[in-house]
Amino acid sequence: MPQATEEVSGPSEGVVAPALSTYQDEDTFQFDKVLDLEKNRSHLGLQESEDYITRINEYYSIDEIVKFLKGENEDNNDFKRITLQFPDSLVCDSASIVHELQKKLGLSYEGFVSNDEGTKNDACNDSNGCCSSGGGACANKSETSHPEPQTRKIWILADTSYSACCIDEVAAEHVQSDLVVHFGDACLNPVDKLPAIYVFGSPRVDLHELVEKFQERYPLESESQLSILLMADAPHTTILKPLYKMLKPQYPNLAYADVYIDPSSKASIIGYEPEVLEKDAVHVLNRTLLHLEDELIDEEDIDATLSQYDLFHITIPETPRLLQLTTRFQSVSTYDPLKHTISQGPYPNLMRRYRYMHMARSAGTVGLLVNTLSLANTKKLINTMAKKLKEAGKKHYIFVVGKPNVAKLANFENVDIWCILGCDHQGIIIDQNNEYFKPIVTPYELMLALNYELSWTGKWVTDFRNILQEMNEEEETEHENENENQVQNDKGTSTDDYEDEAPEFNPVTGQFVSNARPLRRLQHLQITSQEDNQTENNDDKDSDKSLVKKFSSAVAIKNTVSTSAMHLQNRHWTGLGSDWQNGDSDEDASEEGARVEEGRGGVARGYDFDRETHK
Repeated sequence: MPQATEEVSGPSEGVVAPALSTYQDEDTFQFDKVLDLEKNRSHLGLQESEDYITRINEYYSIDEIVKFLKGENEDNNDFKRITLQFPDSLVCDSASIVHELQKKLGLSYEGFVSNDEGTKNDACNDSNGCCSSGGGACANKSETSHPEPQTRKIWILADTSYSACCIDEVAAEHVQSDLVVHFGDACLNPVDKLPAIYVFGSPRVDLHELVEKFQERYPLESESQLSILLMADAPHTTILKPLYKMLKPQYPNLAYADVYIDPSSKASIIGYEPEVLEKDAVHVLNRTLLHLEDELIDEEDIDATLSQYDLFHITIPETPRLLQLTTRFQSVSTYDPLKHTISQGPYPNLMRRYRYMHMARSAGTVGLLVNTLSLANTKKLINTMAKKLKEAGKKHYIFVVGKPNVAKLANFENVDIWCILGCDHQGIIIDQNNEYFKPIVTPYELMLALNYELSWTGKWVTDFRNILQEMNEEEETEHENENENQVQNDKGTSTDDYEDEAPEFNPVTGQFVSNARPLRRLQHLQITSQEDNQTENNDDKDSDKSLVKKFSSAVAIKNTVSTSAMHLQNRHWTGLGSDWQNGDSDEDASEEGARVEEGRGGVARGYDFDRETHK
């Protein structure tokens, strides 16, 4: 019989062993090359054939900055430690600006400067390396290869701690700067310490197209007699005067706003000269109002006059600024110079501010959120607000936070409401989408909420100086009322102390709030060091005393009520170790806490107990 034979075939030529690792070649170990992407510099308005460096010198007025830095200024100051502050949108130009300043100030040159440690000069012509000897002397050095030693230094300030429109004194003090050069849009609020110069820039705007858009918004047939005010951000203020001249023949009741800096301020402007006016000019929101129908207006009548004007604003302001404008003018229209579009809303709602003010009235814990440290009167306003809150019986905590957001503020859940102290241009948080867990109010709104009678005229005041002025007037009124109450008390018509603990009605929730004034509870605790040292013979009194002592020690710290401690006591879980009962408490006295035991040791691949088991 034929026997079956088994054929053993060898490996097929088409079968490939599986790859145990990815393919690698010499390119794998090289760093990825970063492609030079085209940066969006729409603010420069570069033409196709225009040189970038030439436009940088023109846009930022580099030559004028160099003259100022060399001492050709009013005070004849020769600044040595200079900081350049840029917003996020202009950081892309910072390197080019520094390079141009160094070149024109004589700070950049080829080669290394010889020093006492004998650093070799790259421009040395001697093959023996004469610079390698001690002292760094070079016999072949030329005058051009060794300029004067550098005495002037330049730093770039980016990612500012607070609002980009404000002078960042905190960052400038880190390098002991004696001058801050602020680029881009600015709020022009007075600063405390450092001198500063503002460089707005020179943006390009098609005025003829802008006039057409303006006429579409305000037709000549029906709106020629309307009172209109032209306003813009700081960089686009340079085009308001020529725009005003083009529109004035068709719109007789036209006015415009120029930038204004307080004469007492240490700041000046480079690249633009504001209009020089008389002392009686109208100044609102760091702007000078020109060519109003009635140029001689008292401060009390400014709001009434502006309420009759329609505002045409070039560029879209930040939300806090936009809210201020909507409360002062009859209507607001914004023009986007990049998209060439006009918008008439929607704008921030002022009624929401009224709602938050009612919530601040019934809040027990207030967080003072400091979003600026460079503006004048900041410290004075913080101290004044803290004093007002203490007098109102409310607990306050002070937080200094740079660029606050939802996540940062959510860490402090015991705070009932936040009061933000920041720049009125960009430093105030307007929660339009209800993203924050707790309401955020301004010092002016909180001041109104702390008054005995709540009243609001619809104004929205953010300037620190005006707020302090109104607070001083309010204090004078309160002193007069206290004197009248003292006279009534002398006549025997005093009220009882228990009325201080009357609950506060919250119209937002429709409920009464009993903890709106937690600091008023201090007079009821009456726990002092002398009382703690006393002993009572009665057992019932001892138990009552220990209960009050335990409560007071949990909520009273340094003779003041800690609402944070109260909030912690009311939580179900108060942190690690909260399951360990106090020995003085009778609750769950039979339970004992876990004893400390030695845990496992070693590494994950072989703990100590594994080694003993598998020996």
